[in-house]
Amino acid sequence: MPETATEMKRAILEMVRKYDREVAPDTAFRPGITPILPSGAVLDEDDRTALVEAALSMRIAAGVSSRKFERLFARKLGLRKAHLTNSGSSANLLALGALCSPTLGDDRLKPGDEVVTVAAGFPTTVNPIVQNQLTPVFVDIELGTYNTTVERVEAAIGPKTRAVMIAHALGNPFPAREMAELAEERGLFFVEDNCDAVGTTYEGRLTGTFGDLSTVSFYPAHHITAGEGGCVLTDNLALARIVESLRDWGRDCWCEPGENDTCHKRFSYQMGTLPFGYDHKYIFSHVGYNLKATDVQAALALTQLAKLDDFGTARRANWARLREGLDGVPGLLLPEPTPGSDPSWFGFVLTVAEDAPFTRARLVDFLESRRIGTRLLFAGNLTRHPAYLGRDFRVSGELTNSDTVTDRTFWIGVYPGITTEMTDYMTESIRSFVADQGARRAR
Repeated sequence: MPETATEMKRAILEMVRKYDREVAPDTAFRPGITPILPSGAVLDEDDRTALVEAALSMRIAAGVSSRKFERLFARKLGLRKAHLTNSGSSANLLALGALCSPTLGDDRLKPGDEVVTVAAGFPTTVNPIVQNQLTPVFVDIELGTYNTTVERVEAAIGPKTRAVMIAHALGNPFPAREMAELAEERGLFFVEDNCDAVGTTYEGRLTGTFGDLSTVSFYPAHHITAGEGGCVLTDNLALARIVESLRDWGRDCWCEPGENDTCHKRFSYQMGTLPFGYDHKYIFSHVGYNLKATDVQAALALTQLAKLDDFGTARRANWARLREGLDGVPGLLLPEPTPGSDPSWFGFVLTVAEDAPFTRARLVDFLESRRIGTRLLFAGNLTRHPAYLGRDFRVSGELTNSDTVTDRTFWIGVYPGITTEMTDYMTESIRSFVADQGARRAR
């Protein structure tokens, strides 16, 4: 008897689950042989099945899964609107670009306006400032938390300053409430780059909920993944509307692709110098982009979202085990959570002391030789990179700690794919290296 399409689909998806169990990698840990990645996606049969189901449904553009994810993710953070994008970098571009929209009138950011940001971080927090012809104002960070302070940001504010855009460092939050209050007091926009800190809380409140806008990345290294992907979130409906327009080619219409006349006046608009009744689906109110994600990405993001809390628990446990195991190791500055926070850690960051009997390079080489993956704290001092040489920016105060990060800081992994055996092996490796280097100096 011929199978129905529904029965065939059910059989295919069951085979996908069976296939996933069949090809599941060997999870046995072999010290010095099994790679310990600094970050990575943790995927299971639910994720594989969701991807295949989306493919079977031929959902090749943004659609039902995208809208469902946006709704659930906004609810998870307690915000009104979330807009899925093709990357976290695009999310940052859209968030800051929305503040430059002509629809904001005289309140909008204009070329030459200043945006306070951090020198030690990832470039995609800074690039939208440059790309929108605004001027970055760089401030330093604190060693230990690797975040800047409200005092540094306040000191950086000048007559041209109009916004603050800062990322939480490796899951450890900057003092977000105080930063939001400072921005409000000084009449500044506040964009909260939450790409490394989904699930982190500050004073009991989730990060990503303090800014006028916040951003998230779903790259495989991050807390949940869509393969590639990102999101812009806000409680401000006017800003949400601008973000959507900029993401979707700059069009004024809010109909989903394939929909028509949801406003019931598609042919009744008069905008710009266009003739009355010009099709609203093809009226453009912004110089926009196409930065949407696909439903295949959204399908994966949905299954990952269900695991976010468990992933956060694993990250916290791995970080705490490393912190306890490395406590008291000479020559290393260990990380500290920001007071009042409960970070969902992105990585475990270490700074080699200036007078240590070893260098960062030697320690990193040793760890890599033991198959322990390492990463630098992203770009270190961004002002020293060729991309920004000759660019228009301002530095507030000294960037001493940002330079220290450039020269002596790195991090190792805590992501949920790391086991207690792995964290203990990392601890033992670092302790043995430091002890050996100390003995060499003593001789």
